Amino acid sequence: MGDWGFLSALLDKVQSHSTVIGKIWMVVLFIFRILVLGAGAENVWGDERSNLVCNTNTPGCENVCYDWRFPISHIRFWVMQIIFISTPTLVYLGHVVHVIHQENKLREQLKRNPMLKPPKYTNEDGKVVIKGNMLGSYLTQLFVKIILEVAFIVGQYYLFGFIMERKFNCPKQLPCTVETECFMSRPTEKTIFIIFMLVVACLSLFLNVLEIFYLLCKRISRRNKKHKAVVYAGDSHYPSHYSAELDAVTGMKHNEFNMALQNRWGQRKGSLDGAKCEP
Repeated sequence: MGDWGFLSALLDKVQSHSTVIGKIWMVVLFIFRILVLGAGAENVWGDERSNLVCNTNTPGCENVCYDWRFPISHIRFWVMQIIFISTPTLVYLGHVVHVIHQENKLREQLKRNPMLKPPKYTNEDGKVVIKGNMLGSYLTQLFVKIILEVAFIVGQYYLFGFIMERKFNCPKQLPCTVETECFMSRPTEKTIFIIFMLVVACLSLFLNVLEIFYLLCKRISRRNKKHKAVVYAGDSHYPSHYSAELDAVTGMKHNEFNMALQNRWGQRKGSLDGAKCEP
């Protein structure tokens, strides 16, 4: 497990800048992939080549048959899968570190010039808020991980299948002079590990898809809240454009009322003056 220490340390830094589902994905990666691969799978496949038995006495035929059946061993295939799947997350971590560095510099400038815009993607604790460009970066690495996960699952099916066969027939090829039967060691135990790693890969794929829907739903909810805040900003009871119309109508009615009051007062004053002039 010492070989995975550097990768595990880098991925652990991403947890504080990811969602709850992203943290669960990290746990699945650490425990059910890296730990199981380092602790158990390497021991199971340690005798994969040495205990291969073929019905031939031709020198080099077993090596050719093994290479034909397994162009790459399962262990190395899963190691490549973990590294490729983790790479988009590490790229996102690089983006996060860059944004934190830029916005920390911006905070220092704010102390000298308060008129500058405040940091957009980080809070006072240095934690990234997943929105705007950071949301785009996060979604991009999720889409890339989904594509890579599907590619490795399909690739494993076409390279090995999902069941370790007890026997396979090696075709006639140099130095094998005839078709050769070969027998694998501990095929049932290896099949269990293959299915386990396949289930974990599917679980990781499901978590990535679920996280995309989670982020999109959260973004839609945030946008609806902003829209409601803008609509009801003009008046506590009426939207802003309706409020403007109501103000115009109220003003017109007030002017009409004033004019009517002035006319009535003029008529009453005229009648009073006429009454005073009579003998």
